[in-house]
Amino acid sequence: MKKILKKRSGFTLIEMSIVLFIIALLVLIILPNLASQRKHANHVHQDAMVNVVQTQIDLYENNTGKDVTGFDDLQTNDYLTEAQVKKAQKENIKIQGGKAVRE
Repeated sequence: MKKILKKRSGFTLIEMSIVLFIIALLVLIILPNLASQRKHANHVHQDAMVNVVQTQIDLYENNTGKDVTGFDDLQTNDYLTEAQVKKAQKENIKIQGGKAVRE
């Protein structure tokens, strides 16, 4: 009697190795781009925060006729929230001569 051998379906070791190699290659290509995109996003956010603070300084000065001396003026008169002030200070944004500048 002859034994009938059934062909097993599945992946061979070579096929799995090729798939793992392709996945590893894609990861190596994608990860450096993610890091550079994060840096770019942080830079854009910092510029936007400077613009927000500057806009609120201009609005405060137009409405009150007084010069802004610091973040306290903007926060107590509800031009900036406490969270915005903390974020601006964390990003080293200062108010100098009526202008918002990043140091």
